[in-house]
Parts: sequence; structure tokens; C-alpha cells
Amino acid sequence: MSLLQVQDLRVSYGGIQAVRGIDLEVAQGELVCLIGANGAGKSSTLRGLMGLAHARGKVRFAGESLAGLPTHAIAARGLALVPEGRGIFGRLTVAENLAMGAYIRSDQAGILADAERAYGIFPRLAERRRQLAGTLSGGEQQMLAIARAMMGRPRLLLLDEPSMGLAPLMVAKIYETIATIAAEGVTILLVEQNANLALRVSQRAYVMESGALLLAGSAADLAANPRVREAYLGD
Repeated sequence: MSLLQVQDLRVSYGGIQAVRGIDLEVAQGELVCLIGANGAGKSSTLRGLMGLAHARGKVRFAGESLAGLPTHAIAARGLALVPEGRGIFGRLTVAENLAMGAYIRSDQAGILADAERAYGIFPRLAERRRQLAGTLSGGEQQMLAIARAMMGRPRLLLLDEPSMGLAPLMVAKIYETIATIAAEGVTILLVEQNANLALRVSQRAYVMESGALLLAGSAADLAANPRVREAYLGD
């Protein structure tokens, strides 16, 4: 069953059209990736879905139209974005950042339990829970951004370039966590410039180029596609 259905999505910034009428869908429980070169329109797609950029087209989530809704209302319906660049609150502590992720909730016992679960998934955050988030390493900030998004108990997690700027060992840790979250049943739409990583963890994939979708199919099929291998996998 489709959780997210997107038809003819167009995203623009002034007179510049970054996304040129794309169709995509994500089924309940799927991990789907959107890959492509820098500037292809991947991040703009996620921003359009979250109401953070001017978007036109049809977007339905769990059968309900998201057209015209402000970002906070979209978040309240169960979408959470981990933005490119992480977007953590640098002057707040790790614990305070997690609390901000649960701002739409009022179940205090559940919030505390989910914070402890986040610390279990990311032990480094547990060690640094009273530390200002701006003093964390890049990898730790990425962990915090994912943990903060999960505090809202999202039905759909949007991940924008989670490997960007991280050391290889930290990238491996982040992707282990993404796989764990997906295995627990959280639906994920992953935007990633590192196609090798994205295709390895995903069930299905879309390839984006110049604001349009170029290819779509199973992750395994696209990983074996000569065109994809040459353009995005370094072959």
C-alpha cells in the first residue's frame, strides 16, 4: 500500500525550476532512495514535500492531500525531515535537541522512553547528552539530527544526504543505523549523492537528473544497469 504518492511535483525558487514535474511513490515500510548528481533536484524534492519550498502538483500521504499545508502541519501528519547540513540547534544541548524533536507530542513517558532508545542506538549521544550540540563532531551531529527526527515518531522519514562530509567509519555507522530503523518498519525516502551506499540499503530507487526522473526500478536492477554504473557508481 502506498504511503506517499507524488504526481507532477514541481519545485521552484523564483524563476528557477529545480524540480520539473516528477512522479514517485513510497509504500508503507519501504526504503526508497533518490540518487543523482549534485544539483539534480533531489534536496529540492524533499523540501517541496515538506512545504519548505514553493511546490505545485499532487502530494498525498496516507490518502490525504498535503497541498497547501504549512510545514508544521505536514510534520504533525507524520513526516520528518533530516535536512542536508543536519540543522541541529547548536546552542542547545543534545538532550534539548531531542526534546525539540518531540515538540508535537504530549506523552511525557513515551518521550522519555524514546529519548533513552535514541541513546541506546547512539551511545555517543548518551555520553554527550549535556554537551552543546554545536560542539559535537560532524558525525555526532548527524546522529543527533536522525535521533531528533525519530523523536516525533514519524511514519515517513526523509533523509537528505546523511553521508555528506563524514569520515568513512562514521558513514558506515550512520548507514547501519538507517538499516536498523528501516528494519523496525519505519518508511524512509533517502536522498543520497553516494549511489553505492543508497542502492545497497534500499528496496527501490529513482535516478534524478536536471530536475526530472531519468530511471526507476528496484535497487538491485539499477545497481546492475550499465548506464547507472557508468554515471553514478564509478564504473
